[in-house]
Amino acid sequence: MTDIETLRTELESQSPRAILKEALARYDNIAISFSGAEDVVLIEMAHKLTDNLQVFTLDTGRLHPETYAFIERVREHYGIDIDILFPDAGEVQQLVSEKGLFSFYKDGHSECCGIRKVNPLKRKLATVDAWITGQRKDQSPGTRNDVPVVQADTTFSAPGKTLVKFNPLANWSSKEVWDYIRMSEAPYNELHEQGYVSIGCQPCTRPVLPGQHEREGRWWWEEATHKECGLHAGNLISTSEVPRS
Repeated sequence: MTDIETLRTELESQSPRAILKEALARYDNIAISFSGAEDVVLIEMAHKLTDNLQVFTLDTGRLHPETYAFIERVREHYGIDIDILFPDAGEVQQLVSEKGLFSFYKDGHSECCGIRKVNPLKRKLATVDAWITGQRKDQSPGTRNDVPVVQADTTFSAPGKTLVKFNPLANWSSKEVWDYIRMSEAPYNELHEQGYVSIGCQPCTRPVLPGQHEREGRWWWEEATHKECGLHAGNLISTSEVPRS
C-alpha cells in the first residue's frame, strides 16, 4: 500500500515529468483526466514515458465546437485512444424536462455538473487504481491553494479501496504551462486565442478581460468561492489540512 504522506513529501519539489514518471511506474491501472484545456501538457509528457497510456475526457453534451475539435486533434496528434465519457441520458432528460436547459443560471451549477460531470467521472474512477489531473494551485482563488502533488482521493475512493490522485502540475503557474505548450508545440484549444483561459461547458464559460483571474470566466453569476464543478471540490476541502513540507 502506498504511504501517501511520505510519497507526497518525496514528490513535492519534483518536476511534473518526474511526478508523472513515478505515478506511471507505481500504477499500471492509472488514467489521465483530459479536460480539453491545458491538460494536454500531461499527455505531451506522459506519452513519451509509457506505451500503456490511458486518457479519458468528459463530454457533457454542452462543450464548445472548438473543444470537440481539439479533443480529436489531440487523439490524432499523439496517436492515442481517448475514452470519452458521457452522462446518463435518463438523468439529463429528467433534469431538462423538469427545469429546462439553463436551470443552472437560477439554481447554481452543482446539480447540472453533478449529472453531466461528477456521475460519469465516478463510474470511470471505479475502474482504476489512480488518476492524474491538471489541477494547479494558481487556478482558483481560495479553493486550490493547497492542492498537493499526490493525495488519497477521499471523494471518489470506493469502499475498502484507496484511490490515489496525482496532480503533477500543482506547483506550476499558468505561464509555465503555456511556455511548455509553446516549446513542445503541443496542440491547444483555439478558444484560448479568443480570450478564454479556463474552459468548460459553452453556457458556463466566457472570455476574461485583461487582469481578470482565469476562473472569473467560469460560472460568473456565482460567488468566486463556489467555482468548483464537483470533480475536485471534496478533495480540495480535505487537503486544506494536509501538512506542507
